[in-house]
Amino acid sequence: MSTSNYDILIHGGGPVGLACAAWCLQKLPDAKLLLLDRNPENDVDLQSADSRGIALSHGSKLLLDTIGAWPKDCADIHRVHVSQAGRFGRALMTREELGQDALGHIIRYRDIHLALRAALRKIRAGLAPSNSHFLWMHVADETQPLNINTKCIVHAEGGLFQKQDWVESGRDYGQSALVGLIEVESAPTHQAWERFTAEGPLAILPSHYGEHILNLVWCGSPEASQKRLHLSDSDFLDALQREFGSRIGRFLKVQDRRLYALGLNYRKDIVKGNEVWIGNAAQTLHPVAGQGLNLGLRDAYLLAETLAMVFAAAQIGANSNPLEAALQNYAKSRKVDRSATIGLTDFMARVFTSHLLPIVIGRGLALSALQWLPPIKTALARQMMFGRR
Repeated sequence: MSTSNYDILIHGGGPVGLACAAWCLQKLPDAKLLLLDRNPENDVDLQSADSRGIALSHGSKLLLDTIGAWPKDCADIHRVHVSQAGRFGRALMTREELGQDALGHIIRYRDIHLALRAALRKIRAGLAPSNSHFLWMHVADETQPLNINTKCIVHAEGGLFQKQDWVESGRDYGQSALVGLIEVESAPTHQAWERFTAEGPLAILPSHYGEHILNLVWCGSPEASQKRLHLSDSDFLDALQREFGSRIGRFLKVQDRRLYALGLNYRKDIVKGNEVWIGNAAQTLHPVAGQGLNLGLRDAYLLAETLAMVFAAAQIGANSNPLEAALQNYAKSRKVDRSATIGLTDFMARVFTSHLLPIVIGRGLALSALQWLPPIKTALARQMMFGRR
């Protein structure tokens, strides 16, 4: 097999890898780019793939709009109601307070995946044939050696917690997330609910199916979550009603229940030589506040900007220091945003499950402070929407 030479190799065809490839191709149309994807380039296998709702911030929407990768079907969030079960303290965040069209959006995982694939094809089709050096390669067997030389390797194949082939720093929260769709009696449109229970956060989020069909994310101990997974529909709805209350009326139906283990896994160093790790390959987060994919998209966008600058500035050799120096600068530029987002989600995942009385009281006071001190609430909301530079 002859050796192939590429400027950039992106390993991973999930949303973060696809987004990175699209931004690189948009900013560097002359670069030789290789995308390794476990899925075939056609979309047949993905049409009926993962339908769970994924939270995307308004900042992520603005980024994806730059490559025309925003899905048609999504549910906007205009208000977020945060409370803790059986304790005082609540906060309400609204889009009007921040002067934004929306606080966030809920999109099916497969829809964001398909939208990014379509955007990548469109960008490739818009390139002049003489300038198109992009190869989208289906790699069904990732253990198969490939005879490829590349100047920069981007690792974007992250996977789910406990199913990753790397463990560096982090913690197992001893929680599982039960996700599904629920039909409710009456719910305000465009509103999300985040309720912290004794076992973990319980989120009810809009969906594109309509105002009466909502996304559910119920975090709890692995044992309790496993039991809930196998309850009859009526018993499950009764348990959910007891935990959540009647603020959106009765829960009528549930469907598509699935379970995911929850934990934190992150790399201390996201750059090594000419290699860089982004998205879930760099950090896997607890779903509280829905920050994982948003952080990964910011990784991908800023990495593409970095690569565009360094490749446009000079002809980079396979072992060139300018590229490695640029990647080190990229890692430094991502440190604040990564640390703030990882720290925030880790803190929320742990502090809202503590039963210690001082922490319980502190949680209530913190939620009350969010409600009555607008600058604090605005700062937190902006961090979740746009990250930190």
